[in-house]
Amino acid sequence: MTSPAAPPEQAKTRSLANAIRFLAMDAVEAAKSGHPGLPLGMADVATVLFGSFLKFDAADPGWPDRDRFVLSAGHGSMLLYALLWLNGYPGLTLEDLKHFRKVGSPCAGHPEYGHAPGIETTTGPLGQGITNAVGMAIAERHLNTRFGSELVDHKTYVIASDGDLEEGISHEAISLAGHLKLKNLIVLWDHNNITIDGATSLSESTDMIERFKAADWATDSCDGHDAADVFRALKAAQTSNRPVMIACRTIIGFGLPTKQGTQKAHSDAPGAEEIAGARQKLGWDYPPFVIPDDLLNQWRGIGGQGKTAHDAWKARKSASPKAGEFDAAISGVLPASLAPALAALKEKMCAEKPAGTRKYSEKVLEVINGELTTTIGGSADLTPSNNTKTKNITAITPQDFSGRYIHYGIREHGMAAAMNGMALHGGVIPYGGTFLVFSDYCRPAIRLSAIMGIRVVFVMTHDSIGVGEDGPTHQPVEHLAGLRAIPNLLVLRPADGVETTECWEIALSHPKRPSLIAFSRQDVPVARTTPIAQNLSALGAYELIGDAHAKVTFLATGSEVGIAMAAKGLLAAKGIGARVVSMPCWDLFEAQPAEYRAKVLGPGTVKVAIEAAAPMGWDRYIGADGAFVGMHSFGASGPVKDVYKHFNITPEAAADAAMKALKL
Repeated sequence: MTSPAAPPEQAKTRSLANAIRFLAMDAVEAAKSGHPGLPLGMADVATVLFGSFLKFDAADPGWPDRDRFVLSAGHGSMLLYALLWLNGYPGLTLEDLKHFRKVGSPCAGHPEYGHAPGIETTTGPLGQGITNAVGMAIAERHLNTRFGSELVDHKTYVIASDGDLEEGISHEAISLAGHLKLKNLIVLWDHNNITIDGATSLSESTDMIERFKAADWATDSCDGHDAADVFRALKAAQTSNRPVMIACRTIIGFGLPTKQGTQKAHSDAPGAEEIAGARQKLGWDYPPFVIPDDLLNQWRGIGGQGKTAHDAWKARKSASPKAGEFDAAISGVLPASLAPALAALKEKMCAEKPAGTRKYSEKVLEVINGELTTTIGGSADLTPSNNTKTKNITAITPQDFSGRYIHYGIREHGMAAAMNGMALHGGVIPYGGTFLVFSDYCRPAIRLSAIMGIRVVFVMTHDSIGVGEDGPTHQPVEHLAGLRAIPNLLVLRPADGVETTECWEIALSHPKRPSLIAFSRQDVPVARTTPIAQNLSALGAYELIGDAHAKVTFLATGSEVGIAMAAKGLLAAKGIGARVVSMPCWDLFEAQPAEYRAKVLGPGTVKVAIEAAAPMGWDRYIGADGAFVGMHSFGASGPVKDVYKHFNITPEAAADAAMKALKL
């Protein structure tokens, strides 16, 4: 949207902003909880942003070339809900606002992606939204380079709080955005000097302007309650060649007669007396949840003023030779050529030599990145170890966004949250790598990815004590159990090249849930040597090696499947039949019919689970009479084979455990 030449009138802006303020006050008071401080303090800034700069069409919230608005300070969610309703977005009613923070209302305590159109991301855990926005801005720059400004040319705006900028992840986001010179990113900092405990001076003395400058951002400041000053700062930001941070000096809880400017305005329901005082102070003579027609009509006009730009965009797209390719990218639908290409690779994998599954993954990615034009890979400074960069893609740089690989630097958390933003933006499928032990650094973003139900692939290599010499600080033990506990996250741990191919296919084929694939550092034997068209890993678990007279069923994942195969051989030498079941994904196995699950687990057989990780969760499969061969402590430094032997995770130990369970 082309910004107007003249700033909006102060009185008009204040009246429009007061509509936001009183919807927020009334909703928080009705819920008897919420965070009124930010909506009241940033209402003027938001009014200028939506009224004069934000490119959007409320009638079509999914318009691909809309500007993105991210409320990183998600605790101030009533600011967003009020804006969406006032502008006429579909999916929100006044009754929804009246039921703020009630079960079933799209107006949840913090904004939740998918609950209503216009909510671009789930925010609340501070620092996540601003980092999502960095990912959105990266996606926009990449797609702009690919399709041209005729189809992709928009900005990402963020309202961030003091808390957002204090969280560690913000440092990762800010430095990455500055390095990449994301000129399409504008952050509006709610500079009110108040947190829950009191004045920010209790815990913070950083000069935020200088901090952003040091990260190569353009900076500005404005009076957040002066419409002309806000307009001036936003207009100047439009032509910046770098990301922009505008420090908006505001009064938290603006309008509350006794609480504004104090921590009591942050998250307390104001109370009837305080709201009555605010109505008198701001000249608002309307009952709760009543917006006068003239103001509502003005807001609805703002919601529709982007239609002209939207119609012009649709005309350009209709005339563009890239329209089909663009629509395919935005849809996220996988090309028909991918499945046969992966099937051919899977057949080749049956004859591969033993290798680490991370190396098998690189071969799979070579095919995926050749068939898909929408993947954007990356690594948190572990590219040679994660094997995430294939020969057929190049890196994104500040000067050239045509590449499809991001060097995130040592910013695991920032990488994970930025990938969420890229997926939310649309048009790209992000994947990024680090060591599994460092999933701890990524966990808040991984959890939000699962809550939102978006397609992000977290590549986690060096997935066990098989890390070896780097020792217990780098050897994940409890991580698989903790990650499997996250609802809607597919945790996949392939055993060989065939399963690696299948697991990548699974991850890409789930557009509404993230996947985490755990890959080994050390070489593993080839478990599947006979080509099978069916994706057996998609069953979650399956019989890898059967035995009609089995007394034992070995259950294993990843690199320990090879140990299970060897243990079966040891028992066979003693005349004891055993089966081997590979379990690459517990969640997918749990989704299978009960009859299938019972058959795979082997009724009447003793169950022995083998996994170089913590035992948590395995009891459901091995039962009270089964055995677990794995980790019960942190790891140790040493060569891989010696470490496995030290912790008694060997074929001999697995066979012995089976014998003991059989009481032989």
